[in-house]
Amino acid sequence: MNFEPSDTVKGLQTQLLRFMDEHIYPAEAIAVEQVEASGDPHLEAPIIWELKEKAKQLGLWNLFLPDEEYGAGLSNLEYAPLCEIMGRSPIASRIFNCNAPDTGNMEILAEFGTAEQKKEYLEPLLDGQIRSCFSMTEPEVSGSDPTGLQTLAKRDGDEYVINGHKWFTSGAYGAKFAIVMAVTDPGAPPHQRASQIIVPLDTPGFDLIRPVSVMGHAGGGGHCEIRYDNCRVPTKNVLGPEGAGFAIAQARLGPGRIHHCMRAIGGAERGFEIMCKHVAHRHAFGGPLAEKQFIQEFVASSRMEIDQARLLTLHAAWKMDTYGKKEARQEISMIKVVAANMFMNVQDRAIQALGSLGVSDDTPVAAMWRHGRMLRIADGPDEVHKMVIARREIKKYA
Repeated sequence: MNFEPSDTVKGLQTQLLRFMDEHIYPAEAIAVEQVEASGDPHLEAPIIWELKEKAKQLGLWNLFLPDEEYGAGLSNLEYAPLCEIMGRSPIASRIFNCNAPDTGNMEILAEFGTAEQKKEYLEPLLDGQIRSCFSMTEPEVSGSDPTGLQTLAKRDGDEYVINGHKWFTSGAYGAKFAIVMAVTDPGAPPHQRASQIIVPLDTPGFDLIRPVSVMGHAGGGGHCEIRYDNCRVPTKNVLGPEGAGFAIAQARLGPGRIHHCMRAIGGAERGFEIMCKHVAHRHAFGGPLAEKQFIQEFVASSRMEIDQARLLTLHAAWKMDTYGKKEARQEISMIKVVAANMFMNVQDRAIQALGSLGVSDDTPVAAMWRHGRMLRIADGPDEVHKMVIARREIKKYA
């Protein structure tokens, strides 16, 4: 295996880094100010739309999609260092049209969608004209076990009638449609009960109740609570075969988990750099903080953990490209745990080293820590991934 970036990827890295320095870092504060001034916490800041057009013109667009028909045709391994760069800013992936949950929805629409579905939903997503959301998690049952979902989609002629209660439908504000995981055959085996169904958000019976406040934040696209109340959509809106919802979710989550890890490494690098610059110039107790042994431990541990996580992520991406998503399940689960914990460790050390500045919003570190905590839960909690990692390992010796 060779992790050296190709000339194409090196060129894209150079372009992305320049774009980040010239446009994205300066736009972070402006985007916040524009949203606050509008009075609408769910507004997509005008500067985001301006930068999307610039990114599209430069070809820094849809880099995540390995399908050459729809995306840049980069492998997971090639995309990894590019996604890492995007992870350095909370607004970057939106500007490059590489943001979740749109990326996962585009991937499964490209793989499982009909020609009609691709025309109506995939193409405008690829063009950045619309946004989407993914509606699976339910408050009444464990989100880590999707075989227990209760939302029902009952056939009535050529329509599904959907009834159920969802939350953490991320990105629902401003989205054009949702992809909903709903039970279409309650009597089927556990992994064949559910289907994925496209539901336009203007469908009667789709009730967006509220954005769930997450650590004091309820803006942006929101992590939304949804009620489906006799929500009717055509049966042609089913994605892939009926009953294939769980299999499609697994296909969606593999690359999505890797993308989370790649972005986490980029965010950790930024927090690490902020910490190192601060301790190199901050004086206390007779000298620079960088000379204190406990600060040196922060720096050394963070450097080692970031590099370890990067190598494991690259290996998982390489295995996905070489052997397929199913064969790389173990590596995907391992990096999902490692990267999420590494990210939190590094940001926590950065906060501690920065002191009162670290818990303020004068640097991006506190916000990265707040938003990053969900990484240990989203796309499967640490405990479930560790359980399946252990089962697969033990199975080799059983």
